[in-house]
Amino acid sequence: MVGDYCSYSGDKTDMHSQRNSKNGLSCKMVLQAVGRVLRKSKTKPNGKKPPAEEKKQYLELEYTKIRVVDFDLKELVVLPREIDLNEWLASNTTTFFNLINLQYSTISEFCTGDTCQAMTACNTIYYWYDERGKKTKCTAPQYVDFVMSLCQKLVTDEEIFPTKYGKEFPNSFESLVKKICRYLFHVLAHLYWAHFKETVALDLQGHLNTLYAHFIVFVREFNLVEPKETCIMDDLSEVLCTPVPPPAPTPAPSAPASAPSPSSQNHVTER
Repeated sequence: MVGDYCSYSGDKTDMHSQRNSKNGLSCKMVLQAVGRVLRKSKTKPNGKKPPAEEKKQYLELEYTKIRVVDFDLKELVVLPREIDLNEWLASNTTTFFNLINLQYSTISEFCTGDTCQAMTACNTIYYWYDERGKKTKCTAPQYVDFVMSLCQKLVTDEEIFPTKYGKEFPNSFESLVKKICRYLFHVLAHLYWAHFKETVALDLQGHLNTLYAHFIVFVREFNLVEPKETCIMDDLSEVLCTPVPPPAPTPAPSAPASAPSPSSQNHVTER
């Protein structure tokens, strides 16, 4: 044993050696404790090693360059001078709900309780909170169903999203719009994280990219979703929310070159 320096001679024991043995054991215990602390400090606070970051296919250039439109989406979200802010928020929020619901429906057969046992995006798991604030872990299809049912209930409520002339918006309107947008972001993030391969197989990545970029530009314009909520997708947002550069102009065909004269054959042209 490390630190055990006791020597035996018949039944007699060297007391000095026993003290050295105890000191050796104490040193060993201290070193072991320090080692455990050092090993733990290299991991997460709970002592578990962080999972290896998965490759994000949706960030590859061959996919991010595919869009349905190629102009600055900010032009679509800026509040028009003659439109009321709440009217603008209501119109756009309802449109995004319908479009994201439609986008999800294209891959819904692949999003099942077996394939998506939790509502995940990157290294985040989303839990559903009911009206009483009860926290529930559910499968992704269940979570999306909760989201879409809630959004449908809100956007069709005449008291919250009024459609009749002269009807006032409630004081809680902006907070409800923020709630809807936060949940819709969760669905978009899950689509990229868990179902981008299926989206590519259906050749719908251009629609998803454009929808995501339009949504992010919109919520940023009116501060509808907190940055700490959307930060898990910042790498994608940075790429997709940058306007696509216009294609390089096609060069005009050059005139056929004339045969060089004997005197210029050895002349070097500088460009």
